[in-house]
Amino acid sequence: MGPANAADEVTGGPDTLPLGAPTSIGSLPHADRAAAIRFVLDRTAELPAAPTLPGIDPLEMMIPQALWGIPGVTVADDGSFSIADPGALDPDAPLGDRELADRPFTTWRQFLDAVADRTGPIKLQLTGPITLGLALVDAGAPVAVAFAVASSAVTTRARDLVALAEARAPGAPRVVVFDEPGLVGGLRTDLPLPGDQVVDVLSGALATIEGKALTGVHVCGPADWRLIMQAGPGLLSMPVGADVTGSAGALGSYLERGGWVAWGAVPTDGPLGEHNSRCWRHLSAQWCELVQNGCDPVLLRRQALVTPVCGLALHDETQADHVFTLTRQLAEKIHDQVTGIRLSVGA
Repeated sequence: MGPANAADEVTGGPDTLPLGAPTSIGSLPHADRAAAIRFVLDRTAELPAAPTLPGIDPLEMMIPQALWGIPGVTVADDGSFSIADPGALDPDAPLGDRELADRPFTTWRQFLDAVADRTGPIKLQLTGPITLGLALVDAGAPVAVAFAVASSAVTTRARDLVALAEARAPGAPRVVVFDEPGLVGGLRTDLPLPGDQVVDVLSGALATIEGKALTGVHVCGPADWRLIMQAGPGLLSMPVGADVTGSAGALGSYLERGGWVAWGAVPTDGPLGEHNSRCWRHLSAQWCELVQNGCDPVLLRRQALVTPVCGLALHDETQADHVFTLTRQLAEKIHDQVTGIRLSVGA
């Protein structure tokens, strides 16, 4: 299963994504939901991402949110969780809160209400099945049970999230990204699944909403990108410098099939500086390496989005504003480059 071609119609997803658009990863530091939603709609109008606000409610952190409603898992108000009997977990047990009406999904609901009349695309993000499975393993669940439960919970929640978006913002095409920090570092010795099972688990989650959204995978560090591309995402979300050059051949084929890359080009874990020159230099160097290893320089730019590297929940609002400013400036540079390419060839 390959990514949907960007030129093909994808029911429920965008026919194509906005050229060089800025978007975000999810979590924000705001203490007011309405303000956070206004922020993403204003600063990333081309492709706003539904935020989560763990500073307001810890249940909006990615693991507690993903565990919510799984029978046999108790999630506390502070986001901590426990499993009374790991052996009793059952992947066939029905997931709770199918309407996404409880606290972990409050900001999602308000975001979708805010975009009720929107006709441009929106981005939604939820915890992926590999990362959720690892959390269950860490809590004592047997490996096979943990990943079966995680797969069932994530696929159900993805369908329910898309259904909620269809009901509340029916005119907005959807990009749905599965967040997989558990895949940072590739197939490590502490990842208790072989590569083919990683692909199966991840592709199952992507396939469950195929035709209703453009699906993607976000990994916040170096990863086995060839393996991730085998799962069939239409969008890869990765930091600049995340060891993708070794997968340049696979990435080139992925781009030729219409796949997009959201480049995490603005750091979220160190000093930024006042200007975008350093971020642009690193992104350009990444693209040069990929071109030298066989990627098409036009496709790299034409099928690119720009994001911060990760979420911004641990920052303050001033820092978040600066990160979003740099992200937009980089997006404008990409847009100008691709527009220039089109003009030069008479497109």
